[in-house]
Amino acid sequence: MDTRRQELAEFLQAMRQRGSPEAFGFPSGSRRRTQGLRREEVAQLAGISATWYTWIEQAREINVSPDALDRLATALKLSKTERSYLFDMADRRDPQAHQSEVDTAPETLVSILSQIQVPAYIMGRTWDLLAWNDAASTLFSGLLDIDWPTGQHPNLLRFVFANPLARQFVVNWEMRSRRLVAEFRADCRSRLEEPEVKQLVDELSSSSPEFDRFWKQHDVLERQGGQREFQHPQAGLIQFQQVTLRLVEQEQLKLVLLQPV
Repeated sequence: MDTRRQELAEFLQAMRQRGSPEAFGFPSGSRRRTQGLRREEVAQLAGISATWYTWIEQAREINVSPDALDRLATALKLSKTERSYLFDMADRRDPQAHQSEVDTAPETLVSILSQIQVPAYIMGRTWDLLAWNDAASTLFSGLLDIDWPTGQHPNLLRFVFANPLARQFVVNWEMRSRRLVAEFRADCRSRLEEPEVKQLVDELSSSSPEFDRFWKQHDVLERQGGQREFQHPQAGLIQFQQVTLRLVEQEQLKLVLLQPV
């Protein structure tokens, strides 16, 4: 924790010193000895005590609230990555971490999907399938090979728990569905209060006794790769090795690849 506190102090100092006073509404002046902003100016912009802010930069053992960090990030005009780093170093959860995220698959990535030979799809924050290639459409027959209304997307959890075909399609459905719920809970651990997540959980808890039971078990598992087996209506039993990749620029999105075994 001492290392993090020191890193937080040095990071704030670096962010404070990098900008010109004029960019923050302060005159530069010939008598200014401090590069960038003064500590008192940062405190003024953030609406916090100058003494208290000084203690943060001195790496003193004090608790910094998420609200104060939010104001500091705004005052220093931090980028999304910088803001995330600030909250991580303070060991606090950013209350706005997910507010600006939108489930839209980048056009570049969507175009790459068509060049991937194995089944591949892009999954959003509540596990909506946002885009997929022809191989995935063929594999998930009855889910991805139909016309979805504009603005609506198929959802992996709805397919597994609400579509009767899933119980025959997914081999060892009980084990796989329980693991999916544990993976979803772990994936949404910092977003459980989001309306979209709560709506999906409430909907599936009401419509599926199995989902309700698994959700109440509070199991958490990181989404990992591994062998996946499906009983396809035309191809019969088929096996894949699943790989899940996260996007750097949009971490809420996942690229899922299914390599035939």
